[in-house]
Amino acid sequence: MDDLPLFVLPMVLFPGEVQELRVFEPRYRQMLDDCLLDDRNFGLVLNDPMNPVNHWDGPMTYGCEAEIVHHETKGSNHFLKIIGGRRFRINRIIQPALPPFDHPMLSSISSEDGYYPDLETILDLVPEDSSSSKLYIGADVEFVDGLAQTNSQQQTMLKSIMQEVLKRIGVMMNLDDEILLQWVEQSPLMQVIDDGPESVYSVAAMVVNDLETRQQILESNDVDESILILSNHLSTFIEEE
Repeated sequence: MDDLPLFVLPMVLFPGEVQELRVFEPRYRQMLDDCLLDDRNFGLVLNDPMNPVNHWDGPMTYGCEAEIVHHETKGSNHFLKIIGGRRFRINRIIQPALPPFDHPMLSSISSEDGYYPDLETILDLVPEDSSSSKLYIGADVEFVDGLAQTNSQQQTMLKSIMQEVLKRIGVMMNLDDEILLQWVEQSPLMQVIDDGPESVYSVAAMVVNDLETRQQILESNDVDESILILSNHLSTFIEEE
């Protein structure tokens, strides 16, 4: 097992997917300092409000390792570009040392204007008997195997899903039928589909915004099941239009 700092957000990251983050909360600034200092990755996990951890939203069971590929600071904000790595399953959650600022325990430093006190002021409130001074949630995790390579039939299904999405975009752009067909066939987005195991995630990253559906795909260990989730999501989306 490995221990990972966790970035718990209303967000799902797929293996191979590139995303950008803005870091401004003290707990995540501390986490970022730890990751940069030790040259380590963190886990990005969808938040689960139904299972709080020391009054913070807890993490879902499955998440994705995030590698920092670019970092810059602007004022008190940190801007990150990350890429998804290995999927993992949480075996044990490591609680943060303090609850959120609106908790009575932190009333002495809470602010109605949303101003965050400096890290030293916050850490002074960590109980002496606390086993950790980390403000962020951590976890002992087990990395899980990636999806299998996609066969020709699965690639055809993924291309069909991608084509349907592109066609609908083309219709909204008022492309005529002949130009639309050529535009879809020549789209570089079709090139992300090959026999690699990340083809499913590449398509999902482009066509799925719904967090629950993204989480289902991230948790799936089967290519066919993942494609079925994708297909059902697309069908539901089309029916709702």
